[in-house]
Amino acid sequence: MNLIVEREKGLVELEARVTALRERDAASDEVRVLERKVEELRRDIFGHLTPWERVNMARHPKRPIASDYLAALDRFDELHGDRHFRDDPALIAGFAKLNGRRVMVLAQQKGRDTKENIRRNFGMVSPEGYRKARRLMELASHLGLPIVTFVDTTGADPGIGSEERSQAEAIAACLTTLTEANVPIVATIIGEGGSGGALAIALADHVIMAENAVYSVASPEGCAAILWGDSARAPEAAEHLKLTSQDLLGFGIIDEIVAEPLGGAHRDAAGFVGRMLATIDNALAGLAPLSADALRDARYTKYRRIGARRDESGPRMASVLT
Repeated sequence: MNLIVEREKGLVELEARVTALRERDAASDEVRVLERKVEELRRDIFGHLTPWERVNMARHPKRPIASDYLAALDRFDELHGDRHFRDDPALIAGFAKLNGRRVMVLAQQKGRDTKENIRRNFGMVSPEGYRKARRLMELASHLGLPIVTFVDTTGADPGIGSEERSQAEAIAACLTTLTEANVPIVATIIGEGGSGGALAIALADHVIMAENAVYSVASPEGCAAILWGDSARAPEAAEHLKLTSQDLLGFGIIDEIVAEPLGGAHRDAAGFVGRMLATIDNALAGLAPLSADALRDARYTKYRRIGARRDESGPRMASVLT
């Protein structure tokens, strides 16, 4: 059971009661008292979330998923297949229009129910999905279309079949293609950003993150299992992973945070999706004047800077990559 879903049950029941009372008499004292109680309860539950609580928020079953963002675009025409093996439904991609701007969109897609999650492999992309992504990244560069990505996965598909079909190579090829792209790239972490499976479509000129999304080298459960042999210590691992949007902004790994309503993006899904798309459009507008060489140079500098540390002997920055 999702931790946030469990905690907000009482709040949801109280909100339903307030709605019913408001329909009968919106000006009654009882309604005003209950509305204040609802606000207090929201602040108590959501005012100061721990990293583990944010992980659960990112996994909330009602949270907007990739298809919600695609449906809000001016237009979306899906393209299929990697031209080698099959089409991967865990990664949706195609031509789109955002506020009249033509773009290429790549999105990791989870499902709303068990049946859809199984079909989408819970958003865990296979090598075919990453090869489809690479094919369309190259097409976008050829056509001069900006690339927009939506990241939402616990990680790449870890199955034997994916390993047999060169999962690691497919991810590495995506990363290489993104570093060489001659068009602007904007990546958005909308839910979970797990490991190389997320990074494969997130190496971008501008990285946006939803306030309650998470982005890390491994899932808390996977980290806990590796470090302590006990996945039940996931809450502790989440503290150490520094996976929240504020952590990542401080490290310079992401560039911008889009605030969510108190209680999560699902509390006003349509409004939040609209704000996120507007933020993406603004980022694209800022990158549009840059030449292909300027984009690649800035991209190289941006990612070379990540992982820098401050030398104890003074303010000089020494990169851990060198």
